[in-house]
Amino acid sequence: MEENKEVSLPPKYDPTAVEKDRYTFWVDGKYFEASGDKEKEPFTIVIPPPNVTGKLHIGHAWDTTLQDIITRIKRMQGYDVLYLPGMDHAGIATQAKVEAKLREQGQSRHDLGREKFLEKAWDWKEEYASFIREQWSKLGLGVDYSRERFTLDEGLSDAVREVFVKLYEKDLIYRGEYIINWDPATKTALSDIEVVYEEVQGHFYHMKYPLEDGSGHIEVATTRPETMLGDTAVAVHPDDDRYKKLIGKKVILPIVGRKIEIVADDYVDMEFGSGAVKITPAHDPNDFEIGNRHNLERVLVMNEDGTMNENADKYQGMDRFDCRKQIVKDLQDEGVLFKIEEHMHSVGHSERSGAVVEPYLSTQWFVNMQPLADAAVDLQKQSEEEKVNFVPDRFERTYLHWMENIRDWCISRQLWWGHRIPAWYHKETGEVYVGKEAPSDIENWVQDDDVLDTWFSSALWPFSTLNWPNTDDEDFKHFFPTNVLVTGYDIIFFWVARMIFQSIEFNDQRPFKDVLIHGLVRDAEGRKMSKSLGNGVDPMEVIEKYGADSLRYFLSTGSTPGQDLRFQWEKVESTWNFINKIWNASRFVLMNLGDLNKESIDLSGKKSVADKWILTRLNETIEQVNKNVDKYEFGEAGRHLYNFIWDEFCDWYIEMAKLPLYGENEDEKHTTRSVLAYVLDNIMRMLHPFMPFVTEEIWQQLPHEGSSITRAEWPKIRQDLHDSEAAEEMKRLVEIIRSVRNIRAEVNTPMSKQIQLLIQAKDDKVVEQLSENRHYLEKFCNPSTLTIATDVVAPEKAMSAVITGAEIYLPLEGLIDVDKEIERLNNELEKWSKEVNRVQKKLSNEGFVKKAPEKVVEEERQKEKDYLDKRAKVEARIKELQS
Repeated sequence: MEENKEVSLPPKYDPTAVEKDRYTFWVDGKYFEASGDKEKEPFTIVIPPPNVTGKLHIGHAWDTTLQDIITRIKRMQGYDVLYLPGMDHAGIATQAKVEAKLREQGQSRHDLGREKFLEKAWDWKEEYASFIREQWSKLGLGVDYSRERFTLDEGLSDAVREVFVKLYEKDLIYRGEYIINWDPATKTALSDIEVVYEEVQGHFYHMKYPLEDGSGHIEVATTRPETMLGDTAVAVHPDDDRYKKLIGKKVILPIVGRKIEIVADDYVDMEFGSGAVKITPAHDPNDFEIGNRHNLERVLVMNEDGTMNENADKYQGMDRFDCRKQIVKDLQDEGVLFKIEEHMHSVGHSERSGAVVEPYLSTQWFVNMQPLADAAVDLQKQSEEEKVNFVPDRFERTYLHWMENIRDWCISRQLWWGHRIPAWYHKETGEVYVGKEAPSDIENWVQDDDVLDTWFSSALWPFSTLNWPNTDDEDFKHFFPTNVLVTGYDIIFFWVARMIFQSIEFNDQRPFKDVLIHGLVRDAEGRKMSKSLGNGVDPMEVIEKYGADSLRYFLSTGSTPGQDLRFQWEKVESTWNFINKIWNASRFVLMNLGDLNKESIDLSGKKSVADKWILTRLNETIEQVNKNVDKYEFGEAGRHLYNFIWDEFCDWYIEMAKLPLYGENEDEKHTTRSVLAYVLDNIMRMLHPFMPFVTEEIWQQLPHEGSSITRAEWPKIRQDLHDSEAAEEMKRLVEIIRSVRNIRAEVNTPMSKQIQLLIQAKDDKVVEQLSENRHYLEKFCNPSTLTIATDVVAPEKAMSAVITGAEIYLPLEGLIDVDKEIERLNNELEKWSKEVNRVQKKLSNEGFVKKAPEKVVEEERQKEKDYLDKRAKVEARIKELQS
């Protein structure tokens, strides 16, 4: 045999060394930049912009890995791919972080003033944007940095103003006094979906409001007694016979002494509680609507920070929860509060600050959602070529349910960091002016202090990033609408829905063709990752230990669309082992290619059955991978790749290739080298989107054209290399070799010991095929004699196996010493019988079964099943040998 070729792949796979500097090579080579070539079909994915509030977590890694896989495949398939990167300013979250940093320095934003504070926020953005880019590079994301965007970029800000003004002009944006979700910690309004509801142990407080005429009282109940200070009515159902005679009368509001009317309203549930409810229009959304119907006064009793205001009488200045305790005591002392009962109820908390959200009367800007939602619902009635296709499609129902039950969207936020609302108020007349630019006589106007909800700008992301509203822009014309949005099911309402209705409104079409929904990354026990549990996983730590390729392959193949993913270190390690297997196989191939180059690869020569089989299986694997990646079933695609690479290419073909490689026939040697190079090259291409770093490293050393695998052509099925008959022949050979190995293992006969092997073929064709390939059987079965015929006489005592088209016999006489084997098996039988008795004794103990954790009991039952199965097999084997 020739001397092994020198290769620069080290003996051991080291992801740190492999991944070092590779990303710089890709970025410097501009391999990720979209060309804008009109001759090529475009393919666009915009990255869900991470917030500039911190570093990327494992969920970001999963999300972006899936996007990167899709874009790398499409790039190799010849599309003009734009994978557009960007980040979100994340109004509340970023402002909270910057303010916290200022507090550490003994300052507040008010000390600095708006302009200086915004400078600090921009400094924060620059610092964290660089962290995020570094993490993108570690993950290997093929984003086009030449088109990177930020939600506060000048261009995106222009798009935001355009949308605000246009919606205002169409009466789809309005300003009004409404009950909104108020975060007293950050002192800003929240939209409905920024409120997280948690079950909290609270109380129902039952009170008696005395009638003005002294004829009695009316009973009401509340979970928030501090709001009673703002009551302006008591409501009853108009058909409630208990209260009909009281409608129009008045009660005296305890503590405050204000007279409030008893009104009739259909909203009241006669069956709930006393059938009478206190009405606080400034502190409850339902009460607000009742108040509107009855022209009730709105009395606000709280300040923006959650303390009680001047309308709260003697409680002014108290925190709302301290006020609650004091007012309960005072009401009890007055004899008004007559019962307190335990009550579990759902309480809204701010998603950002964690503070209990206060329903609060406030003047805010709103989007009139109904017309926009109706258009979005109508779109889903169109064909697949026009609607947004959800993957899995069950999430379309989730989306539509929200759209069909929409409420107006509060879009103003009491912050400084964000898109300032393009509205000005005349200093003297109070007139409102809305426009993209400030009024010309600016000295007479003052701009609204508030900024827009972060999701307002994020809703425009698929088109604002492509230079809309300039619809003549080449990028916008070429790359919009985008192709796929990849995101988690937790932000369908926050983001996906808003992008859809804004795109319909402003572009009259969907913003993306498909929405690929994934779940959440959970810990090994299935728990949500959280700071309180301390079970979060930093993707950079995983990369440091096992490499980005291991992390990416695990994340992308460990779940099906729409499902959650459990993070398990041992699974990442097993992926590392898979890559190590690929590495070792590649080293072997590279060392045995001799002087083979791209031009000298020749698959037209005489091929062995193993050559034909591996080329056929390659075709079938390409077909399966294509089918599954088109459906976003990356787990299934990965399974086909794993089986082909590990089981067939590494464990079978490479071993069989050693025969011609180590032989003397130069033609066979050249064909085998060509097949090895061709198959390994195609493996690298199919694996590349999943494992970009290691595949580039190996591919660079294979005979190839082009400067990077990122731009190599995606594998194609070659029908001229497909041979189903050879594949069946090879399948039979593998079955025979595997059966012989299994029998040897069963009777403890090492491969080094020669054995007699008889194969009874079902017909002459099988005899001919096996005879042509007997060199494989001789190499991998190590027979002393090998008989292949249709008329083989089965020996009296033999181990046998039935395979497709043949039966195999291994006479016991040559395999084992029967007496010694029976003695060994009897010892084994005794061992398994003891284990069975031990576990059954444990399971028959009622105390153990009742007290032990269910998981432990189940483990013992599994052991029992396993031990019984092993004992039965040993018994059967002894019986067989003794017959």
